[in-house]
Formats: sequence, C-alpha cells, structure tokens
Amino acid sequence: MDRTTSISLLLLSFVGGFVHCERPNFVIIVSDDQDIMLKGMNPMAKTQQLVANRGATFVNAFTTSPICCPSRSALLSGQYAHNTKTFNNSESGGCYGTHWREKVEPETVAALLERSGYSTFYAGKYLNEYHSDRVPSGWTQWYGLHGNSRYYNYTLNENGQIRFYQDEYLTDLLKTRTLEFITSIDATKTPFFAMVAPPAPHAPFTAADRHQQLFPDVEALKTKNFNLPCGPLEKHWLLTMPPSPLSKKTLTYLDTIYRNRWRSLMAVDELVEAVISLLESKNLLNNTYIFYTSDNGYHIGQFSLPYDKRQPYETDVRVPFLVAGPKIASKSLVNSPVALIDIAPTIAELAKLEPSTSMDGESILSKLHHDGIEERQLLIEYWGEGSEETYNPDCPWQAKDRLSLCSVDAECHCQDSWNNTYSCVRHMANDLDLIYCRFKDRENFAEAYDLSEDLYQMKNVAFEMLPSVRAKYDLAIVNLTECVGETCKRIY
Repeated sequence: MDRTTSISLLLLSFVGGFVHCERPNFVIIVSDDQDIMLKGMNPMAKTQQLVANRGATFVNAFTTSPICCPSRSALLSGQYAHNTKTFNNSESGGCYGTHWREKVEPETVAALLERSGYSTFYAGKYLNEYHSDRVPSGWTQWYGLHGNSRYYNYTLNENGQIRFYQDEYLTDLLKTRTLEFITSIDATKTPFFAMVAPPAPHAPFTAADRHQQLFPDVEALKTKNFNLPCGPLEKHWLLTMPPSPLSKKTLTYLDTIYRNRWRSLMAVDELVEAVISLLESKNLLNNTYIFYTSDNGYHIGQFSLPYDKRQPYETDVRVPFLVAGPKIASKSLVNSPVALIDIAPTIAELAKLEPSTSMDGESILSKLHHDGIEERQLLIEYWGEGSEETYNPDCPWQAKDRLSLCSVDAECHCQDSWNNTYSCVRHMANDLDLIYCRFKDRENFAEAYDLSEDLYQMKNVAFEMLPSVRAKYDLAIVNLTECVGETCKRIY
C-alpha cells in the first residue's frame, strides 16, 4: 500500500467515525394516561422547565387511539391502529398479537435504529398483553413490564430473565435502570435511543411514599362539561346511561383520584430531572433529543363519565407533547397538529435514516418553522371492548348488554361497551377546528363539534351539517380507515 492510499484510508476512517459520533441520541419518556386538558402537566414543574422551556411545546398534539395498547403500538411503529391491527387492550383485540409480533414489531423505530448501529434501551410498560420471556425485536437492553401499569408487586423481563419486585416503587426503579444505561454507554462511539415508560398517572394512581401528602387542597377540575348529563341526540348511547349526574359521594371520590394522579407524577418529574442532569454532566445534552408525551389523555367527571379514557373527546385524545434538542428553539409553541404516529418518522429523519414506507405519520420538523396551522386530517379510531365476559355482577346491568368497566365505586356508570366503536376525522387548519365521528352501533350515530366555538364539545352539530359536508367527512373516514403510508397524509 502506497503512502497516498494510506492517508486516503485514514481520512476516510476519520470522517466516517466523525459522522457516526455526530448522530443524535434520543430519549423518549411516555407517561400513562396523562391528560393535558385537565392540567395534568401542572404539577411537573421540573419537566416544564427542563424540556418545555428548552424546546418546543406542541399545543395541538393527539393520540390516534385513546387507549394504551393501540396508542403505544402507534408510537413505536408510526402506524394507525388499523394497520398495526392492535384494536384495543385485549388479546382478542390484537394487543401484542401475532400480527404485531411477526409483521410490525420488526419494523418499529427501535428496530430501524438498532439495525443502523444505535444502542437501544427500553424500560417500563410495553403493551398490556405482554407477558413473555421474549425480548422484542429492536432492543439492545430490555426491562419490559409484564402486563398493565403497576407501582408495586410487578414483574419485569430483564433481558430475557423474569424477575418479580414487591416493594420497590416502579418509577424509581425505571429511573435507576435508565441512568445505569446512559452511564454505561460511550455515546462518542455508539449513539443511543432510550425509551422509558413509567406507570403514572394510571390507576391505581399510587404515589411514592415521599409524595403522598402533596396537593392536599387540589380538586378535580370543574370544566364546563363536568358532571353534565347528556340527552339521546347529544352524545352516543354510552354517555346517556344512568346514573347521570353523578352523586356528591362520587364527585368527592373523583377529587381524590385527581390529587393522587398529580402525586404519582412527581416521581416521573424526578426521573426527567435525573436523566437530563446526567446527560448534561456527560456533555450529551447538546446532541440528544428528548421527547415527553403520554399514550392518551383522560377524563374525570366530564359528561358525568366517572374516570377513564376511550372516548373521542378532547380530554381523552389530546396529549402532552414536548420536544427539546439541538435543532429545537427554546420556549417555542407549535400550533400545527401532530400525533403520536409522527414520533417514529421524526426520529428516523433526525437520525438520517429512511423511514419505513408503512409509516402513516409524518415528521414534525417542518412544523417547527411554521407560524400558523398546517392543514391536516388525523384519524382517531377505537374498538369497544364490551362483551359478555366483561359483565360485572355487582352492577344492575345484564351480561347481554356487553358493557365493560362497570364498577361500584363509580356508581356502575360503565366506561366502555361493545358499541363504543368509532372512527373520527380530526380536521385542523388556520380557519378550521373540527371533529366528526361515526359510531359503529345500531343507530350509526354521529357526533361533530366545532371546537373553535365549542372547546368542551357541548353542542353536537352533526345533525345540523349540510348533507354535502357530512358526506365529505363520511368519505374521509372511509379513506382514512383504509389508508396505508402516504395515503394517510392526504386531505380528503
């Protein structure tokens, strides 16, 4: 080998190494059932200071399915629920089902990054029906929770080894594992992607011992639609069932739930602070993108629904969405609509990778420099979980009603049913803010709200729309519920 060739190879090696080292790192923190409409971010002062103030707040951010498993599947894959075939939280509804494991999971954003040389890390809740000793595709280090969110007495799959924890508060353990991973990684040689999914503020809303006395005077937010009874032409059938309005005893219970949700989030706030402090101490903050969001929102008393998600209302479909990083202007507010399906293609673009053509979402980067609202139609879809097996004999309903999540502590006002199945178009532009929904029930019920005039969705205008306008949105629903990849990005 001559001297010129040696120098050329040395330079090529140096340039290649430099490019590799400059690839950004990513941290995603995904809370569980954290609302934005009911001021669910208010107690998290550290997260607001360290992420929102250093980056962007997306004020119109949505889940495309207001329930845990479909939403988390969407975030990881960039696909709508009808493409991941994860329809709800049940095994029969595709949660951690065969299609997910064999077709979608190998193509998630984590798998894409790992194949390109990233070290990837996951800790916390994965998918509700995950009870396996198998480490999912795409993860270099894995600390996946078995089943749904818990705070104590939980099981983790730790890189293929099953371990039970009884007394260690889960959010604190996830913080420890995340810090260990970031400490161990040499990001000058290997970029990393870390995703942390703590249980808060999901039921049973258990705070760490050190936080259990906080916010003693906080009460559930009394929005205009709080404890508001609904008539048969105003809302779909589930919202009109008794009891409505809720009793004073139940309203007091809702205040307790609201306080405990805030309390449970304090350990998450500490987790965020600890991660960012470590990144700063390792001089990694200027090359790391940090995303903070939730899988879905939450309602507490709105329209006399006690507490849950699953509904097509702003409380349930809007989520916190904060992003900080080297290309993000501090304290910026972004009005253009974004969704959880946009996270995967955004990370792919930032990592200079080609996103999968199956991704239905789009990168959010162009929206950072857009002052107004880029027009967009988002699909919001949900399949009700009610069946004869979800019948609660302690409540006065019958198994044939196929109701779900009926509990005595909520006066047996059920939170879900077989016909709580719908598809909605969430349509936003500079001069438009509307949602139009079709329910797959015996009535083929429709709901629509002009959110520019009716933020709390108290007036259903579906039956006042011109037939041509309803036909347009009905067609949009047909097209969006069948879309794949690029066809999901069109305006119908």
